[in-house]
Amino acid sequence: MEATAKLRSVRITPQKARRVVNLIRGKQAAEAMAILKFAPQQASEPVFKLVQAAVANAKVKAEKSNTFLNEDDLFVSQAFVDEGTTLKRFMPRAQGRAFQILKRTSHITIVVATPDELVAKAAKKTAKKGGN
Repeated sequence: MEATAKLRSVRITPQKARRVVNLIRGKQAAEAMAILKFAPQQASEPVFKLVQAAVANAKVKAEKSNTFLNEDDLFVSQAFVDEGTTLKRFMPRAQGRAFQILKRTSHITIVVATPDELVAKAAKKTAKKGGN
């Protein structure tokens, strides 16, 4: 079972968001949420909510397909941050000049999966290489 959650145009710079996302990549979902809950960075709160949303999406997906899903088996298989739109603002400076301020935004994506999903992808990839 694989589920995705996306957060678009969040007002955090991608560089700062990537620092937080790198902490949880590859970890179990419960462990990732525990790490994010106590992380001091500002970006940890929206990423925490995003991991929760991904787990909830996995539950809904499992219910729809009538399969059993153990939340403890879920882990963060993919987590990445892309750059969103940049808001351009101007600040007045001395002698009538204006300096540009760039307020960057981020698109954050979290994918949670079960270990059997990872094994199935690996088997599919090896079969594809063998077929060529």
